[in-house]
Amino acid sequence: MDDKDQKRYVKESLLKDQQYSAEKRYTYADYASWDDEIRYELIDGVPYMMSAPSRIHQKISVELSRQLANFLKGKPCEVYHAPFDVCLNAKGDDDDTVVQPDILVVCNMSKLDGKRCNGAPDMAIEILSPSSKSHDSLLKFNKYMQTGVREYWIVDPDAKTVRVCILNGGKYDMQDYSAIDTIPVHVLDGFLIDLREVFTE
Repeated sequence: MDDKDQKRYVKESLLKDQQYSAEKRYTYADYASWDDEIRYELIDGVPYMMSAPSRIHQKISVELSRQLANFLKGKPCEVYHAPFDVCLNAKGDDDDTVVQPDILVVCNMSKLDGKRCNGAPDMAIEILSPSSKSHDSLLKFNKYMQTGVREYWIVDPDAKTVRVCILNGGKYDMQDYSAIDTIPVHVLDGFLIDLREVFTE
C-alpha cells in the first residue's frame, strides 16, 4: 500500500465514523480521540494509517531495543518502542505532526510527559516494510531532519542494511551498513550495535 492508497484508506476509515474532512488539518487532540484499534500518524495535519508489523520487523525491533536498553541501564537517556507518540513540533495537543517511531531514544527528560514525547527525540529508528518504505524514507526522513532528530536509522529487513543519518548543519549526512557491520551510535558515546545480532534470518 503506497502513500496515496494509505491516504485514501485513512480517509475512508475516518469518514465511516464521520471524523474526517479533506479540508481540515488535524492535531494531536483529534488524533487522540480516534479508534485505538487502528494506528495512525499525522504529518502536517494529514493522517496516515500504519499497517501491522511483520514477525521479522518485530524480531529486529526487539533486538535493537534490547541492545539499546542494556547499554542505557543506569544512564540518563531512555529508549522507547512503538506505539509511543512523538509530537515532533513540541506543541502538545495542538501539534499537527505526531509520529510513532519503531524505536526512539530520549536524553532530555523534560520532553516526556505521562503520554508522549514533546519535541524531537535524540534518535529515531524506523524498520521498513513494503507499505512504509516511501513514507519512512522520504516523508518522515524530511520531518525528522526539519525538527532536529540528531540521528535517524532506516533499517531494511529485506536488504539487511541500515542507513544511518546524522544531522549536520541542518542536513543529514548518510552512511550505509550491511549485516556484518558494527555501527557506532553517535548520540550515545561509546556504544556500538552489532548487526550480526540484528539480522539473524
